[in-house]
Amino acid sequence: MTAKVSAGQPEAPRDDRGAAAIAEWWRSSITDIAPDQIRIRGYPIQDLVGTITFPAMVWLMTRGELPSPQQARLLETVLVAGVDHGPLAPSLSIARMAATCGVGLNNAMASGVNVLGDVHGGAGEQCMELLGDIVRDPDFASDASRVAAAHVEAFRAANGRYLPGFGHRYHRTDPRSVRIGALLEEAIGQGIVTGDALKAARAVEAVLAGKGRAVPLNIDGITAVVLLELGFPAALGRGLFILSRSVGICAHAWEQMQEGGRIKGPVPKEFTYAYQGPALRSVPQAWTGGSTAGKPNDADQLPDQD
Repeated sequence: MTAKVSAGQPEAPRDDRGAAAIAEWWRSSITDIAPDQIRIRGYPIQDLVGTITFPAMVWLMTRGELPSPQQARLLETVLVAGVDHGPLAPSLSIARMAATCGVGLNNAMASGVNVLGDVHGGAGEQCMELLGDIVRDPDFASDASRVAAAHVEAFRAANGRYLPGFGHRYHRTDPRSVRIGALLEEAIGQGIVTGDALKAARAVEAVLAGKGRAVPLNIDGITAVVLLELGFPAALGRGLFILSRSVGICAHAWEQMQEGGRIKGPVPKEFTYAYQGPALRSVPQAWTGGSTAGKPNDADQLPDQD
């Protein structure tokens, strides 16, 4: 029997074995809630609101402790830089196309997020793994160039020539990487981070340049460097990129909804695609029973046959 509770008064939690079992079903060290109380990692939410920045909250949620303001600012650089790369990026164009199909904003955003996989969206995580392996190599401190060359060769032997985090199909030099790299150098000079991940990345750049062509860090690469410098695990790298890119996906889906349009495909309707199937043909007589069904009409005439 449930105890009666007056209007406006929160119901007291049950105190029995069943309630305890339910409470044990989900365990979390992130958020503690009770009537009139919300604590994030032990901090009352009202003490965080208006005090810390959103990147600091991301850090607190994923890492369990608050960063220094300088660490949070460094994290902010990659969250800001990764939000968008124009509607030709698959995640953004898909969100826009979905928005023209009559779905809600959340559905359009989910459509874009769902294509952020190993190829589109996963390069940062993969680069973190590569650079992390280089930094952890026992010989890295004494011979970074040789270690980087060995790891690049091993990575390519296992995965092919593409190296995640280096080079860009649009930019010879990624302006986002240049700016974040400069801010990272400042942070290294101030002792906020060690600089080991950046040293590894520069060593990889030198290896690639030594093969005849400069292939500098792109946004995925510099993001990987920053996240490694800040101590984030590689597996979390993709989640943080998705968090950033979701802002762009939301903006593009919303803009498309304001513009209107119905069922927009990837290209204007006056453009077509390369059909590679059979030429026009008739349904076999065994299926038509000798009727005219399946025979070409005036609009679809078969070419003359000998």
